[in-house]
Amino acid sequence: MGETRRDVREIDVALYGATGAVGRLTAAYLARAGVRVALAGRSADRLDALRQTLPGDARSWPVVDGADRPDVLRALAGRARVVVSTVGPYAAHGLPVVAACVAGGADYLDLAAEVPFVRRCIDGFHQPAAEAGVRIVHSCGFDSIPSDLSVYALHRAAAADGTGQLTDTTFVLRSATYAIGFSRGTVDTMVELMRSGFGDPGMRALLDDPYGLSPRRDAEPELGPQPDVSLRRGEEIAPELAGLWTSGYLMALYNTRCVRRTNALLGWPYGRRFRYAETASMGSSPAAPAMAMMTNATITGAARLGGAYLRLMPPGLVESLIPRPADDGPSRGGYLVETYTTTTRGARYVASMAQRGDPGYAATAVLLGESALVLVTDRDRLPERFGVLTPAAAMGDVLLNRLAAAGVTVRTARLR
Repeated sequence: MGETRRDVREIDVALYGATGAVGRLTAAYLARAGVRVALAGRSADRLDALRQTLPGDARSWPVVDGADRPDVLRALAGRARVVVSTVGPYAAHGLPVVAACVAGGADYLDLAAEVPFVRRCIDGFHQPAAEAGVRIVHSCGFDSIPSDLSVYALHRAAAADGTGQLTDTTFVLRSATYAIGFSRGTVDTMVELMRSGFGDPGMRALLDDPYGLSPRRDAEPELGPQPDVSLRRGEEIAPELAGLWTSGYLMALYNTRCVRRTNALLGWPYGRRFRYAETASMGSSPAAPAMAMMTNATITGAARLGGAYLRLMPPGLVESLIPRPADDGPSRGGYLVETYTTTTRGARYVASMAQRGDPGYAATAVLLGESALVLVTDRDRLPERFGVLTPAAAMGDVLLNRLAAAGVTVRTARLR
């Protein structure tokens, strides 16, 4: 019944947070796709001003103001097939939107990379969403899709070759060129995690647990320490990276949990010996080891002690220091990631993913926009899997194919 109701809804995508930086870019991206979109936010004037910048039929899209009110959110979720939220930090603003979508039968997408928020969604909404036939899909931007989909692509390649399941698997951020710097959403996420992890032993235990987002913690294998922040030479990851130094990667604090949740949601096809880590390249210069050590110290210090320092700062000070993107800024920049794995039968693979555009803005808008289009136009090709999901568990092959057609390069290669 949920699918029938959704098929006749008047709105394909409700874009909540449309007037924010990523929201505006996502609106422009969807305007070229020929879908029916409602622009939602708090201010009718700002929403109308955005609408006037869009091409063609998008200038007649409806606007929904006051969308931070529960009654407006519920009505919006009842009209839309998919609600896309770019309003973070999600710990502060996300749960009412998720609740409205479950009650209204609309699928939900966001950019969340916050372990506490996603854990609350799992605990509170996974079962109701599954029973309602609703997909709640977190983490549909640059922060997490390259991690989740590159490991999924490695699994598909190994399965096609019959070379066994994945074992040691490491994501390497080879390069990321930001035209602007970290996006507001990423900084909000970092600030929220520092605050939530300080002075709360239960929350600290959740943030430290490598399987903190898994459907059943007691069903996960015990593989020993799986550190989020490590200093590694490239050759420890793969021979092809000899001479490189890598440090911990800030988003590993979330992404590793997301990827492990995918493995569990899919029934552990990556394997019960699957170990996953994320790193960032520091290059191969003489200064690279020192840079890697400094990066590790910064990430570890921020995760453990940042909350104490934030309490001493005036509210909003950190957020106010984030530069606003210029009109042409988000289109510049790009990223390249490589993920290496060894299978249970000794085969080695690499998956690479590359995209143009500032990772936190233009690139994320493409990833988010294509995720929304999957749920609107390709939903009949998706697995019958509902509840609180990850991008790979919800959309897998369909999203990989759409991203390739949208100019995102995703390749896998067997190395041995």
